[in-house]
Amino acid sequence: MPDTFILVSHKLCPYVQRVAIVLSEKGIAFERVDIDLAHKPDWFLKVSPMGKTPVLLVKHQPIFESAVICEYLDETVSPKMHPQNPLERARHRGWMEFGSAVLNAIGGFYNAPDEETLSAKASDIRAKFEQIEVELCTGPYFAGKSFTMVDAVFGPVFRYFDVFEQFEDFGFFACTPRVRAWRAALAARASVQGAAGPDYPASLRAFLLARKSALSNHIPPPPHFPEYILPT
Repeated sequence: MPDTFILVSHKLCPYVQRVAIVLSEKGIAFERVDIDLAHKPDWFLKVSPMGKTPVLLVKHQPIFESAVICEYLDETVSPKMHPQNPLERARHRGWMEFGSAVLNAIGGFYNAPDEETLSAKASDIRAKFEQIEVELCTGPYFAGKSFTMVDAVFGPVFRYFDVFEQFEDFGFFACTPRVRAWRAALAARASVQGAAGPDYPASLRAFLLARKSALSNHIPPPPHFPEYILPT
């Protein structure tokens, strides 16, 4: 096993979180180094050709792109998180890509410029969860009792909705009881809980407010904002 793992991270990046979950599930100790993607340091651009997080440094050698990192970890460190059967493994990889499509839909939702677009993007997300609903079985996880790579992908997906629901219920899971149960099981998993810092909800809320999108108008400013300060 490599001696040193350094995860180059951004604190809000869901792709970083999926790698952190896999590292935790495999019992791999690692150092996490957060960077500001708005002001990328020169050393980061040398290890990330696409200028994105995550990057995993293994004995100072960079591996970039979350899917590639997760595959590397599953090939080299037990326990395996992919199914042994090749056909089932391919199916799981497909649902991992679907998880990335859900993340793209979430980005479209929080960047929507007006209420009409916001409503359409919310409907798109609901439709995607309805697609997943028919794939889930008895649980608690995607494939049953075993925690797999698909679960590592969706743990960070569901974390967004913990924050969205603090200010409004958009009904994302109204028609998907199996997805709701899966979401709860993932939220209770130690590796998922530890993949984001304790300041994640506040940081995401601030990020969403700064977008000045249609969703931003649904978020009450925190009490320390000037409009909440009473005149003396």
